[in-house]
Amino acid sequence: MTAVAVKYNELQDADAEVLAISTDSHFVHKVWQEEELSKMIEGGLPFPMLADPGGDIGKMYNVYDAENGINIRGKFVIDPDGVLQAMEILNEPTGRNVEELVRQVRALQHTSNTCEATPAGWQPGKKTLTPGEDLVGKVHEEWDPEEELE
Repeated sequence: MTAVAVKYNELQDADAEVLAISTDSHFVHKVWQEEELSKMIEGGLPFPMLADPGGDIGKMYNVYDAENGINIRGKFVIDPDGVLQAMEILNEPTGRNVEELVRQVRALQHTSNTCEATPAGWQPGKKTLTPGEDLVGKVHEEWDPEEELE
């Protein structure tokens, strides 16, 4: 979450909002902010931490671990219409890539605004694809996957 906090301004610039949700109470969140997070990020997390004590939200996103009473860590990108556009759930010790979160938000917004497809690794200003019958069987002529690795 602190890595997301570091990139929070970029996410806000992309008109995205961030919420952190856990089964911990708001009291635990307050202590965690004051005793740990504020030492890593000046002022603590700049976005809300929401309490999901019964795991109801976690159940909706299929990340609630009933045996341990916790929500497994996940990332969910939900569009303004409330539609889930992207999600990622990783094993507990595996770190997430916040740069990829920012990239995905920007790619999803670009796709929504233009109806163009954004190839793997797409960044703003890079080549996109226009879906349609003219592209069928010709993607190899329009897109080189190695260019995205540069």
